[in-house]
Amino acid sequence: MSKFARHTITTALPYANGPVHIGHLAGVYVPADIYVRYLRMKGEQVLFIGGSDEHGVPITIKAKNENTTPQAIVDRYHEMIKKSFAEFGISFDIYSRTSSPIHHEAASEFFTKLYEDGKLIEKTSMQYYDAEAHQFLADRYITGGCPHCNNEKAYGDQCEACGTSLSATDLINPRSALTGNVPVLRETKHWYLPLDQYEGWLKEWILEGHREDWKINVYGQCKSWIEQGLHPRAVTRDLDWGVKVPLQEAEGKVLYVWFDAPIGYISATKEWAEQTGKTWEEWWKADDTELLHFIGKDNIVFHCIIFPAMLKAEGSYILPENVPANEFLNLEGDKISTSRNWAVWLHEYLEEFKDKQDVLRYTLTSIAPETKDSDFTWADFQAKNNNELLAIFGNLVNRTVVLTHKYYGGVIPVAHAFSAEEQEMIEQIKTFPAKIGEALEKFRFREAQMELMNLARIGNKYLTDTEPWKKVKEDPERVETILHLSLQIAAALSVLSEPFLPFTSKRLKEMLNVTENRWEHGADMNLLSDGDKIGEPQYLFDKIEDKVIEEQEAKLQHVKAQALLEQTPAQEAKEDITYDDFQKMDLRICTVMEAEKIPKTKKLLKMKIDTGVDIREVVSGIAEYYAPEDMPGKQVLMLINLQPKEIKGVSSHGMVLMVENTNGELVVVEPGKTVKAGSSVS
Repeated sequence: MSKFARHTITTALPYANGPVHIGHLAGVYVPADIYVRYLRMKGEQVLFIGGSDEHGVPITIKAKNENTTPQAIVDRYHEMIKKSFAEFGISFDIYSRTSSPIHHEAASEFFTKLYEDGKLIEKTSMQYYDAEAHQFLADRYITGGCPHCNNEKAYGDQCEACGTSLSATDLINPRSALTGNVPVLRETKHWYLPLDQYEGWLKEWILEGHREDWKINVYGQCKSWIEQGLHPRAVTRDLDWGVKVPLQEAEGKVLYVWFDAPIGYISATKEWAEQTGKTWEEWWKADDTELLHFIGKDNIVFHCIIFPAMLKAEGSYILPENVPANEFLNLEGDKISTSRNWAVWLHEYLEEFKDKQDVLRYTLTSIAPETKDSDFTWADFQAKNNNELLAIFGNLVNRTVVLTHKYYGGVIPVAHAFSAEEQEMIEQIKTFPAKIGEALEKFRFREAQMELMNLARIGNKYLTDTEPWKKVKEDPERVETILHLSLQIAAALSVLSEPFLPFTSKRLKEMLNVTENRWEHGADMNLLSDGDKIGEPQYLFDKIEDKVIEEQEAKLQHVKAQALLEQTPAQEAKEDITYDDFQKMDLRICTVMEAEKIPKTKKLLKMKIDTGVDIREVVSGIAEYYAPEDMPGKQVLMLINLQPKEIKGVSSHGMVLMVENTNGELVVVEPGKTVKAGSSVS
């Protein structure tokens, strides 16, 4: 690390058409923030860059669906995302956005440089055009039949039913999502980055140059892409939302979002420089600057192949030293999906789990999908808090601080002679900054955090084994030594936990009056001075009860049920009947008076029902879903002129009408408001 004078750290720009979820956090933002905080504590110069990706077709589609403008959409979500990151402790130096004037200017300049240097090629192609809407159609604005699975609502770039990547021309019976018309193919001209011309250089730079230092999942994906052969990629498209192509002949065209988004890192740096009065070039053009991209696996190709090719073509920029991309985080055994709302959203977590940012940071780091997909469960979240943060880290600190106040009025006692075992433990503790730091510099965040917790385990076990509360009367000097040493371990934890648990670290430092914040101080077993006074004890963590977790699990189950409901196709309509046929049916809202389960049956309830014209008994197969005591007073939709039928010895006169939900459960059909029993349905 010493060979670099400064470090430019970027994080994937979250797409500003929705909030941030835990998959984003685990894959990108938590590891990036841990790494940046560690560098700062090492005394390194760091610029930590984030921002919102605000162009592209999904945003225009969302704006159209909500009858608003793309700018209104990105304004809403940019502020939500920015606020959530700040509250969660992601310590960006700048959080910018790609709809800003400074970004449009930077992206236009970058394109112009490549254009004027002859690094782009022009190509004409046939693309779908909506004659009524007077515009070319982006792939997401074209729907049709999937040629692979016959899904009739596939998009022009992908079928979400079978997951197959498509071209718009692959679709069967394509339609414009704007007007519903059949689109026509029309010729259009665009500018392309000739990636094939950089194939040889990329093989040398990545496959030979980064074989040893890039993560295996990153290197493997790059190798596969390069060996399949690279092709020119369009950098412009026909759209009215985005950075306008700075050419007179390019009216109605914008820069493709994949091209302008990574330039957002550069424009954000320029914005930061304007705000701080500093220069920006050294962060992107100096050979002694390290450039790192923290991303998820869906962005590997863009940051390892395409963006480096853009920088190489421009000619004056440094290239990334590393791209420590992570794989995907699943949720309760299922892939996180924003369209299905199957996610834990950061802004909701911050509202529902006040002051528990570090619990989520710790859990996500412990299961970080560093080389393969991993899974978040609420049960594991609870266990990580209760069994590790609370029972080990928090327990050590709380017992130590409470005993110090109880025996010495909060004054740090003097250490006397250390035993051989204590000397050995002290030497072991001094190795932790180096061990944790080495893991962080190799982007092994799970390992690094585990080592931090191992230090807490050492301290917790030491306090438990020495039992100062039993020795305080018979051997007071020994207790002074034990608590002195335990306090020093807690102080070391207050320093070394800062990258992982910044909110906890701050509170612990305040409690112990620790003022040092350099990484090497984590090995200093004299951070606290004899005779100094510490603050009052405070709980760093509290127990998360089962009820809290059950509520979150129930919330997800509701989401899953809603998604199934939306995906379940309605049954085909039955044959038409005449109005006279319908008139024969006497449908009424009736009121249940009594209900009891029919003995020796699993499904049957016997109910006494007020039909408005009489009181009658009806048998219904709903006992698995409704308890007898829940039925009295409930109003139900009932066919009252059905011929009586004997069921289990009961003459059932009528039929209570039900619907079946996606879980196969029967649900009573009730009126929206209470009505008089016997009210007709017509």
